[in-house]
Amino acid sequence: MITGELRNKIDKIWETFWTGGITNPLDVIEQFTYLLFIKQLDDVETTKENEANFLGVEYETLFPEECQKYRWSKFKNLGSADEMYELVSNGVFPFIKNLHQDGDSAYARYMGDAIFKLPTASMLSKIVDGIDKLELGDEDSKGDLYEYLLSKVATAGTNGQFRTPRHIIKMMVALVKPSPEDIIIDPAMGSAGFLIEAQSYLRENHANMFLNAKLRDHFNNEMFYGNDMDRTMLRIGAMNMLLHGVENPNISYRDSLSEQNTDVERYSLILANPPFKGSLDYEAVSADLLKVTKTKKTELLFLALFLRILKKGGRAAVIVPDGVLFGSSNAHKQIRKEILEHNKLDAVISMPSGVFKPYAGVSTAILIFTKTGSGGTDKVWFYDMKADGFSLDDKRQEISDNDIPDIIARFNNLEAEAERERTEQSFFVPVEDIVANDYDLSINKYKEVVYEAVQYEPTDVIMGKIEAIEAEIQAELAELRKLLG
Repeated sequence: MITGELRNKIDKIWETFWTGGITNPLDVIEQFTYLLFIKQLDDVETTKENEANFLGVEYETLFPEECQKYRWSKFKNLGSADEMYELVSNGVFPFIKNLHQDGDSAYARYMGDAIFKLPTASMLSKIVDGIDKLELGDEDSKGDLYEYLLSKVATAGTNGQFRTPRHIIKMMVALVKPSPEDIIIDPAMGSAGFLIEAQSYLRENHANMFLNAKLRDHFNNEMFYGNDMDRTMLRIGAMNMLLHGVENPNISYRDSLSEQNTDVERYSLILANPPFKGSLDYEAVSADLLKVTKTKKTELLFLALFLRILKKGGRAAVIVPDGVLFGSSNAHKQIRKEILEHNKLDAVISMPSGVFKPYAGVSTAILIFTKTGSGGTDKVWFYDMKADGFSLDDKRQEISDNDIPDIIARFNNLEAEAERERTEQSFFVPVEDIVANDYDLSINKYKEVVYEAVQYEPTDVIMGKIEAIEAEIQAELAELRKLLG
């Protein structure tokens, strides 16, 4: 989470945009991201150059000799603000727009219509100075920065675009364990947080895959897919993926629920937090999704989509609003029945409502399931998450209580969960019990609460104590009357 001094620095940069006349939050984020990207591009380049020098090997730079002046470390030290503005607007910005300009990469597609909007030299100078002072060491802090910027979007939530906290994304990725052969998609990708975390997991846990030419090519060209209907998010996502070393992610401007999405049994892993609400063009919704669940609710249609686009044996870890778990409409029951009886529901992890604060107070859960097409659910693992390491109010300050390590450890050792009682924080429920309860997946339907027996004193003893107190009151009142008389 972004806190303290770093938060104040970001707020000051935001204020510079605002007072300079850029008041649309998405415009601010976009321009902020371009400049961050330019700085991080130079940082990554410097690291690679140093590594090449250390190893004594040639390094093919992104910045040819005539373009060295476009590096952040060079232009930030220019003598005048006007000189910097001229170079950035007419040199640096066109340069980054034309990176990877093969016409077919995600970066080329979505940077093509990017516009540099900073109106004055003094404004650019202040923002460059502010960004240069941001200390963003690890990937988590960069992810937290994006999350904090996105939380400032005044319209967050009006289209169901609830940003997923970085630590929740990390947990979901750790639960499904992406493999080097996976084909991964987020059909509502936003700034590509799930895809970024998946590639980080692979680098940390499967480093050897990069020694294999076939797997390395798969990682760079065929592993990562993302759809979104917001071109700003697509641009941010494309820059994000490029900075994280994924050369050619398959990022598309696409309404995942519409007829234009013809994907069927194409992906082996879905990681997503799809929109919960917002406008939906019902007429454009793919007919085969409506066959699974006839509804206008996007959260149910996305579940039907996940089942369609997963390969047999493919896994999904997705966030859904609590209503999906217990909604009583035919559409709600249909989709739960489809997942439970025709596929394999592995886990339901209920999260506290404060997880999405400060910009949404919705109660949610994580569903983890495997597509089989032929059933396979014999029992479902439930976990009642009570704490995620942060306070559940608008401040979201770091605290010691955190169930996430326990969730990951238990999910990775489900055999040991078999004997757990329903009075505990996690337990199994046989599929027969769920079917008998109208396919209800809310943990409260199955969790048993043990009430502690309280021993009270006998009635005559309690009455005696009341009478003694009453007598004491009357005696005090009599004494008071004497004094007043």
